[in-house]
Amino acid sequence: MNKLSFLSLLLPSFLLASFSGVLLDETSGKPIENALVIDGNTTATSDTNGSFTIENKDTRVHIKAYGYRPLVIETNTTQNSFKLQAIKVKALYLTFWGASNNSKTLKNILKLIDETQANAIVMDIKNEFGSTSFLTGFAQANSYGAQKHRTNRNIQKFIAEMKKHHIYTIARIVTFKDEIQAAHNPDYALKRDNNGTIWRNHDKMAWVDPFDTRAHKYTIRIAEEAAKVGFDEINFDYIRFPAKKGLRFSKANTQKNRVKTIERFLDSAKENLQPYGVFISVDTYGNILWSKKDDNNIGQMLLSLTKHSDYIAPMLYPSGFAPGSFHFDHPADHPYSVIYRSLKNIKDRVDITRVRPWLQYFKDYTCKRRAYKKFEIQEQIRATEQLNTNGWMMWSPSSRYNKEYLAK
Repeated sequence: MNKLSFLSLLLPSFLLASFSGVLLDETSGKPIENALVIDGNTTATSDTNGSFTIENKDTRVHIKAYGYRPLVIETNTTQNSFKLQAIKVKALYLTFWGASNNSKTLKNILKLIDETQANAIVMDIKNEFGSTSFLTGFAQANSYGAQKHRTNRNIQKFIAEMKKHHIYTIARIVTFKDEIQAAHNPDYALKRDNNGTIWRNHDKMAWVDPFDTRAHKYTIRIAEEAAKVGFDEINFDYIRFPAKKGLRFSKANTQKNRVKTIERFLDSAKENLQPYGVFISVDTYGNILWSKKDDNNIGQMLLSLTKHSDYIAPMLYPSGFAPGSFHFDHPADHPYSVIYRSLKNIKDRVDITRVRPWLQYFKDYTCKRRAYKKFEIQEQIRATEQLNTNGWMMWSPSSRYNKEYLAK
């Protein structure tokens, strides 16, 4: 072997450096096992002692562990132990229109988070219409005018303000319901099977075909834009097939095909979002927690979603359950029981600490038009606390919240 060949064999070892450390719980000091340590597309996992070693190519690594805030570590540090902060995410929904840095809605939410148990926000990044709340670097979406009605003109300032208040940030991204994308791509917009025209639901918005990978790539690119600016978590909503018959799909609309398609979307999202160290959560219907072998014709099954995402966010709105559910004539009159029994029903199937339900902060729309006030809000929260979920997310369509209802 000549000298040049010998050096070429050694070269990779000079280019790769390892980075090691120990991950500890900030409060207890106990080691954190099974945390992901991420450097680009390379990952390592902490052992029972919280120790990790990763081949390092970048100047920083991302740390992800269930139940903890994400952490970024600069690899030139002299530290060898790193503390993660445990968090029960208690999030308030911030509307697309309230996301302006100067909006009164945002100012009120920041004040609430400073003074109550809330510690997180869920902000619309791509809404049901397909509009993005800030100007992304995604040329395709911008060419469609997705940014035309953006409400946040300085997303970096927004994220900096969130970090100042120590707020956990969740980017809500509507997945397959997207009028803008569908209108500009009629070849993969969902169509009526009887006449081939683009189908729009009751609010006159079109959907893209969940089977088409072009729809996957489009939404994931927008998710990447949210990850790049510093959101802690990407929350995919409408990550399902529409509950509608008589539609034309590019594949046979069977349960097996639907479930596999949702899994493929999530795997692709995980691969593309991994370098940013963000968590991935998925929104589901509440009745998914009660179905074991049925995808409810929308492609969502609990165990499947749990395997392919970090957190599950079932919409456990008591008003969303039909009369007679739980043997109650009016489920909305029993906020505690609806939440508690739904979550307890899955405790033997999934890790409940990876479940973070959406809770109802709006008037009952089904029967009695019952107002949801302090009692109803706190009863829902009480159920999540008793079953030790990863917290909760509160859905108020107006993003108006009462300080008393969220008291610590």
